Amino acid sequence: MDHGTHHHPPASAAPGTAATSWSMAAQATLHCLTGCAIGEVLGMVVGTALGWSALPTVVLAVALAFVFGYALTMRGVLRAGVDGRTALKVALAADTVSIVVMEILDNAVMLAVPGAMEAGLTSWVFWASLAFALLVAFLLTTPVNRSLISRGKGHAVVHAYHHAH
Repeated sequence: MDHGTHHHPPASAAPGTAATSWSMAAQATLHCLTGCAIGEVLGMVVGTALGWSALPTVVLAVALAFVFGYALTMRGVLRAGVDGRTALKVALAADTVSIVVMEILDNAVMLAVPGAMEAGLTSWVFWASLAFALLVAFLLTTPVNRSLISRGKGHAVVHAYHHAH
């Protein structure tokens, strides 16, 4: 097809995007951020309390962010009456990209802020850096989630599943 002979609707009228508001994307990102933040904070607290260096602390924080992120999604899907295996599949489909993006961003910020990883749990530098890192992750992951939802992926999987039951 000759590119000049067919019509492109405006981006806001593309399939699915009209129904995918920034508010919906922010809600999905906030849901993901909640699970990630629980795991991230727990991992940072444990690693820092044990005196671990940055690498094992970040590895633990990322692993726990995935565990808690998936667990929160699974909790809602299980409430809809599905079995654990199906709930896990839905959580993996809904959250993996969002968690990966969020974890890359927030850990990059934590590692980039001078002294943040070494500050210790009683330091305002540690907590301010972690709060800032999570805020950056939220702001930059929201457009990713909006794009996923508009294509029927990401958190759209969870919403579609809830509406089916």
